[in-house]
Amino acid sequence: MFLKNCWYVGANADELGRGLLARTLLDERVVFYRKEDGTAVALEDRCSHRFYPLSKGDLKGDVIVCGYHGLEFDCTGKCVRVPGQTDVPQGSTIRAYPTVQRWGLVWIWMGDPAKADASLIPDIWRQDHPEWKTLFNPPIPVQGDYRLLGDNLLDPSHVAFLHKTTLGSDVAEVPHEMEAFDNSVRVIRWTLDRPAAPMFARLGGFTSNVDRWQIITWTAPCMIEVDLGSCVAGSGAINGDRSQGVEMRSYNFATPCTEKTFHYFWTHCRNYKHDDDNISKITREQVLIALSEDIMAIEGVQAGTDRYPDKRTINTRADGAGLRARRHLKGLIDAEQSEKTSINEAARATA
Repeated sequence: MFLKNCWYVGANADELGRGLLARTLLDERVVFYRKEDGTAVALEDRCSHRFYPLSKGDLKGDVIVCGYHGLEFDCTGKCVRVPGQTDVPQGSTIRAYPTVQRWGLVWIWMGDPAKADASLIPDIWRQDHPEWKTLFNPPIPVQGDYRLLGDNLLDPSHVAFLHKTTLGSDVAEVPHEMEAFDNSVRVIRWTLDRPAAPMFARLGGFTSNVDRWQIITWTAPCMIEVDLGSCVAGSGAINGDRSQGVEMRSYNFATPCTEKTFHYFWTHCRNYKHDDDNISKITREQVLIALSEDIMAIEGVQAGTDRYPDKRTINTRADGAGLRARRHLKGLIDAEQSEKTSINEAARATA
């Protein structure tokens, strides 16, 4: 169900401090905190004594003290003290997960720690660039399969029906192109010389028709970059000149919690009117409305899937990119599981 050897967003950077943050990721309980030097730490949220959640304990320096019997664990997961005795029992070490803070996010590696290569973290440089203004939002819990976010965002036609007051416009009949790469799938849709969507009319002050673009890139296992915006019709945006309009990037991350729930992290970047607090306010309000509509749809689909387990959905042309992304992800998961099986079989053969 989950790809393990990859980076997931575990938290926004500003969520972590000197407290203990509990979070379920890929069906595993994790506790986050910061060391005294500010470094992010992620440990298995389990005291090895009686499996009491360490997140219910306290920090003493860089060490977590279990809130049940006082066992102490350092940032590597090693038990360093057991009250009332000088020795530490064998098997008391818990798992520590590699973490990296980058682009205002804390990334976690849930697979083989020896394979945790920080260069594999997506290059979303706009989130940390002076020419772009970035809005962060606390993660939103969603009652649905994390793959449904990719299905949703890779289908730009739904904005005409689901997002009527924000992103909606007459785009359902406009054709789109799909591209597939080694680790990603992209949908490209240009809507030329049409009225602006409500959100862009407010942010860009458009009173006449616009050229609108939706360029959506899914990257395994669960990041979706949405390059979106509008320019004055005929001003050359389709040829690369976006100077007469508004340009945005929305980064969406679905980090699985369980098979049917996920944490929805999102950020929103823009390269215009950086210091205009009113623009930031309108953008956040409009994006949150659209997100709430997407979440409503995802949870509705999950509820319908659970309600009709013996029925199969149909597919339309608009589902092509989402289906391609799902097939690619399944291939990665199958390959990872096959490699793990081969290693286990070799170990048993030599035992």
